[in-house]
Amino acid sequence: MSTYNENKEFKKITTHVLLAMKQRGERISMLTAYDFSMATILDDAGIDILLVGDSASNVMAGHETTLPITLDQMIYHASSVIRAVKRSLVVVDLPFGSYQGNSKEALNSAIRIMKEAGAHSIKMEGGEEIIDSVKRIISAGVPVMGHLGLTPQSIYKFGTYTVRAKEEEEAEQLVKNAKLLEEAGCFAIVLEKIPAALGKRVAEEIKIPIIGIGAGMHVDGQVLVMHDMLGINKEFNPRFLRRYLNMYEQIFNATKQFITDVKNKDFPNESEQY
Repeated sequence: MSTYNENKEFKKITTHVLLAMKQRGERISMLTAYDFSMATILDDAGIDILLVGDSASNVMAGHETTLPITLDQMIYHASSVIRAVKRSLVVVDLPFGSYQGNSKEALNSAIRIMKEAGAHSIKMEGGEEIIDSVKRIISAGVPVMGHLGLTPQSIYKFGTYTVRAKEEEEAEQLVKNAKLLEEAGCFAIVLEKIPAALGKRVAEEIKIPIIGIGAGMHVDGQVLVMHDMLGINKEFNPRFLRRYLNMYEQIFNATKQFITDVKNKDFPNESEQY
């Protein structure tokens, strides 16, 4: 199986590098990371962007939604990832309740993440309803990635995780919001779970990189939750997910073998003791 030999010319991925990648048609790779060990592996492999996602609320803490995770917890995860990274750009989600409705609080939250975690940038969900916060954060020198389409922090408003922007009115609003985010100075936008044709339209009309998760093949990059991509989770099966490993089964079987070896007094053996 062939593997992608990442650009050695880029010792460090920056927002400027991402824009250059879009302009020459090179796809951008992005995965989530929440801890030092896994971030080390992903960074060494050449991933372009590591997202310290509020999905940690689901895959690390076991919550049903992303809503419970706190700013302090996001800073903890982000700090762990930052200590591992040599090349990737690290983006950190602003968690629910840390930026909605108050641009001053939003700026304070972003500054805490940048100062205390050493993050490179932050990500925010929403369009015109948060645009004042986006502008205020960017004006303070903090790079912002937008997030449109299915926005998990708004799950109780939507009431479902179904595909967004299938109707013309919502699609046009999404395009409008993408343009607002671009004009405000965002360096990239994530589009989640929208029709592929709409993803293609946004990527063509917007000059900044558009990164999709369930947004089709014609956007500028792709992101997946690391636990989903590696098959650590087994229940989550959306159409957009490609599992590259079945780590649930591999870890399960290894653990069963360890238990058997301990019970049978086979571990440790003579060569595994002092």
